[in-house]
Amino acid sequence: MREPGAGGESLLFLTDEQLRKGIEAMFFAYRGFTADPDRILDGLDYGRAHHRAIHFIHRSPGTTVNNLLSILGVTKQSLNRVLRTLIEDGLVESRVGKRDKRERHLFLTAKGAELERQLSDAQRVRMRAAYRAAGPAAVQGFRQVLEAMMDPDLRRQYQALKEGRA
Repeated sequence: MREPGAGGESLLFLTDEQLRKGIEAMFFAYRGFTADPDRILDGLDYGRAHHRAIHFIHRSPGTTVNNLLSILGVTKQSLNRVLRTLIEDGLVESRVGKRDKRERHLFLTAKGAELERQLSDAQRVRMRAAYRAAGPAAVQGFRQVLEAMMDPDLRRQYQALKEGRA
């Protein structure tokens, strides 16, 4: 059964209560989205920062530390702590840049790629089920809402990743 005022035109004029429900749904959906990877990471003494680093290194092999800093929006100190652990544990390899020796390029090792696959598989299962349940129009609308919530700089960064330019 549809909520009153859930038609397309009325969505342009959401009440505070409808917005609160959306905020809460996003909070609980995020908890669900991160629950499966969190269980995997917890057994390895890693956290979400490790997961995000592994994800984006996998997404853009050879990315620089500076690019990863920009994508993740964390401090250099925080990222260095995460990368140090991942490198020491044999999940990430850091290579000196060929053109600029000051740059460090990051790559997943076979062990890192396997962990990335486990983490992403868990999230893909959840996303696939949710997308199937919601249908194609809802999936497209969901993506539009997420992109509209991004700050302009982050939206450009996201678009670059989507297009394989980052």
